[in-house]
Amino acid sequence: MDFFRQHILTIVAFWPLAGMIVLFFFNKENKTLIRIWANFVLIAGFVLSLPLWFWFDRNTSDQMQFVENIPWVQTLGANYHVGIDGISLLLIMLTTLLGPLAVLSSWTAIENRVKEYYVFMMMLQVGMLGVFISLDFFLFYVFWEVMLVPMYFLIGVWGGPRKLYAAIKFFLYTLVGSVLMLLGILALYFIYPSIAAQHADIAAQFGVGNTFDVLAFHAIAPYLAYNFQYWIFLAFFVGFAIKVPMFPFHTWLPDAHVEAPTAGSVILAGVLLKMGTYGFLRFSLPILPEGTKHFVPMMITLAIIGIVYGALVAMMQPDMKKLVAYSSVSHMGFVMLGMFALNPNGLNGSIIQQINHGISTGALFLIVGMIYERRHTREIAQFGGISNVMPMFAIVFLIMTMSSIGLPLLNGFIGEFTIMMGALQEHLAWAVFAGSGIVLGAAYMLWLYQRTMLGKIENPANEKLLDLNLRELATIVPLIIVAFWIGLYPAPFFRILDKPVNKIVAKVRPDFFQGAPRLNAENGAVR
Repeated sequence: MDFFRQHILTIVAFWPLAGMIVLFFFNKENKTLIRIWANFVLIAGFVLSLPLWFWFDRNTSDQMQFVENIPWVQTLGANYHVGIDGISLLLIMLTTLLGPLAVLSSWTAIENRVKEYYVFMMMLQVGMLGVFISLDFFLFYVFWEVMLVPMYFLIGVWGGPRKLYAAIKFFLYTLVGSVLMLLGILALYFIYPSIAAQHADIAAQFGVGNTFDVLAFHAIAPYLAYNFQYWIFLAFFVGFAIKVPMFPFHTWLPDAHVEAPTAGSVILAGVLLKMGTYGFLRFSLPILPEGTKHFVPMMITLAIIGIVYGALVAMMQPDMKKLVAYSSVSHMGFVMLGMFALNPNGLNGSIIQQINHGISTGALFLIVGMIYERRHTREIAQFGGISNVMPMFAIVFLIMTMSSIGLPLLNGFIGEFTIMMGALQEHLAWAVFAGSGIVLGAAYMLWLYQRTMLGKIENPANEKLLDLNLRELATIVPLIIVAFWIGLYPAPFFRILDKPVNKIVAKVRPDFFQGAPRLNAENGAVR
């Protein structure tokens, strides 16, 4: 048990890799056995991650826990350094939960190259978990790039009619962002020794040689020149903003979602988009506080444009999956708005909303996939009155629609409400513009539900549709449970996040806790 506890992060992250290696020895013609094994591996991966939730010390949730630090590429100063705080913990739990659900949803949807498909799904899981546990920039970058390959093939091989176009577009966008992010990492790598040599406390803790240690970069943050932070923030911004994706870097997302298989869309929306927001939280804000503050107006403007633009474009979509894809642009705009409010409410709401988006939008993509498997079309005009023949499906769809639009007692409300509090605390106009996105979001989601689920069945092709089976219910019910859990009792999530969030705010706005800002009634600003 001690060995398991000491190495739990490594075991959780690399368990899917072990499952993938075993899968290579399976006969590719035995599709049923391959599916059973893939489901077993990722369900077991979720079970293995559960002790993290129970063993994690909430009283020190801002400190890295379950740390392993082993020399790796010593000539470069790179270590196998892993550990998690409260922010990482929630994202890891989200990843290990969505992984098996995405794989389970593929049971009947994938019929060609089944073995290769599950190999890439497992590889993707390793890359995502690795990103969230890495405390070494070299290790982080390796995992970041590992994710790119399986997602490219999942879209390009098992996608829709325009799969190659979508896959290449996804690859090129992400690659450009990765290269710029790498330049930022290398700049920090080369400047570290000169700063460490001038500060004995940093040198004593991390040494004076070149290092990729993320915590060492956190330590030198107060001593980084303003101009240096300005340019490094821009380099990181491109890499992370593409991944989020923020307006105007979002154009790869609708194509990737529409062409990807259902499981790919679930993972893409549920976890991959969180890589960008996690990058801002873990690196940009705490390492580049002055650069962050300089770009707040730009980040807030882009976030608000994304909220409104994403909602308006979603409303006009004739394709259900594309509608949900554009809703992601709007929802992730909320996440970015809360984050760059740079106060505890905004940041707490931003992180909770990341989890909510993974739950709600992941579930909506599963729902679209279920109806697509029955009708082989996602065109909204082809449906109507589906609740008459698929009552259970209609109930599930309704719950996740309400979750997505932020109905009280469901998860979306908690995230949006907290973000709005954070935005209002900084500027009245931010909250007003963001509020318009909430109204638009409710409009397009309820309109979608009305057009597909309610009324009489006009299309004969819909008259004999079968309702959800047990496998499909098993796929969606865990997400419904979590949606109600966060909506009814979010306290455990806030307790995990409060300390790491306050730590970030203290780094980026050292004077914040000396006097909490209040709304200025004259101009709407708070300073």
